[in-house]
Amino acid sequence: MKNQNQHIENHYHREGLYEEILQKLTEQHLDLNAITRANLAGVDEFHVRGAAVSKELAKSINLNNQIVLDVGCGLGGPCRMLADLYNCSTTGIDLSKEYIRTATLLSKLVGLDNKTTFTQGDATELPYKDNSFSVVWTQHVQMNIPNKEKLYSEINRVLKPGGHFLFYDIFKKGTELITYPMPWANEATHSFLFPVDEMQNTTTKLGLTKVQHTNQTQDGIAFFKTLLPKIKEFGAPKISLELLMGTTTISKHTNLLQHLQDNKLELISGVYKKQEDTLY
Repeated sequence: MKNQNQHIENHYHREGLYEEILQKLTEQHLDLNAITRANLAGVDEFHVRGAAVSKELAKSINLNNQIVLDVGCGLGGPCRMLADLYNCSTTGIDLSKEYIRTATLLSKLVGLDNKTTFTQGDATELPYKDNSFSVVWTQHVQMNIPNKEKLYSEINRVLKPGGHFLFYDIFKKGTELITYPMPWANEATHSFLFPVDEMQNTTTKLGLTKVQHTNQTQDGIAFFKTLLPKIKEFGAPKISLELLMGTTTISKHTNLLQHLQDNKLELISGVYKKQEDTLY
């Protein structure tokens, strides 16, 4: 597992990422003392449809004043959004040390460091006490984690009774081989896709009750069909996921789009609820 984690961290690592983001902001003639979340939205939400789908997911439940854990938080965009719009106390954890360093500095840059905390760590060994969070949130993370049962068991462990688990993820459909590279893996040996039914079976066994599932596949396809022609014609914006994926951005996005269109992969979001404590 240690070697696997190191490979995943290496896949996402970009040296000096925060400094590069500052440089791109400066190139847009933005005042670094007045940066907003909107200025960062192109890079700090590393999942299909970015900030838009995070805002949709946030409307699934009442998130006001909740204590939230974002598992696989990346650069911390959703944590900052939840802190800013819903007055949540948010904690993000990610395997990438550079992502955590950058997330922490970006929160300070936009004045949300008092409501956001970021920790480097393993999603299958969460460094938090039982029943610590009223909401656990994750987006496009499980594809890099082979031990699904351990992942969802840890999410369940740190979630308070009556709390909610919110997710938005990429799932496999059928048994056909997947063509790489993809945004989360350059090759099959470091990708651990599985069907949404298996996730539901795992979470249900742990005592989480399904509230809703929403198929986001068509919205994801429409997103890529708009995005990719613009990138090919005009290049990527200065603040975009190209800062995270580099020259492989177009090929990874194109592969993902093709697999969504071919019904080999699907995008699903959803909500589960942890059972309330029962008093006897």
